[in-house]
Amino acid sequence: MKSTDIQVRQAQVQDVEKMYQLMLPFMLDKTLISRDRDNIFQHLQEFFVASIHDKIIGVAALHIYSSDLAEVRSLVVAQEVQQKGVGYLLVQACEGFARNIGVSSIFALTYVDKFFTKQGYEVATKESLPEKIWTVCIHCPKFSHCDEIAVKKALSG
Repeated sequence: MKSTDIQVRQAQVQDVEKMYQLMLPFMLDKTLISRDRDNIFQHLQEFFVASIHDKIIGVAALHIYSSDLAEVRSLVVAQEVQQKGVGYLLVQACEGFARNIGVSSIFALTYVDKFFTKQGYEVATKESLPEKIWTVCIHCPKFSHCDEIAVKKALSG
């Protein structure tokens, strides 16, 4: 597989079941916050998919909080193609979209901070992300003992 074989595009309604099935193992092992199919449909406009020969091999979402802040979330790559550039391409798609609409910075909460720091993100405190903490994280069962690492990057035009 060459990175030129990978297509990244905005998700479409016919992708939802394949997206859900790709995300499911990561939701079951608690690496990813659980979403049902309805939630994916409701937020479909936020999602990008990576595919090779029409098979979805990766998913990422970009959630906009304000003109100053967006989040890369729900980033998953199929086990068999991890460390082949799929995640990088998905993050680039999220960053490009955020930059094009004028968002000035982007962040992620992750267990794999090295993946993001290689792309210019810096480790940040969760307290520096009140938009996320007080709208989403507060409802998470891990709120008081969150073990994810916050990473953040300034976007330039």
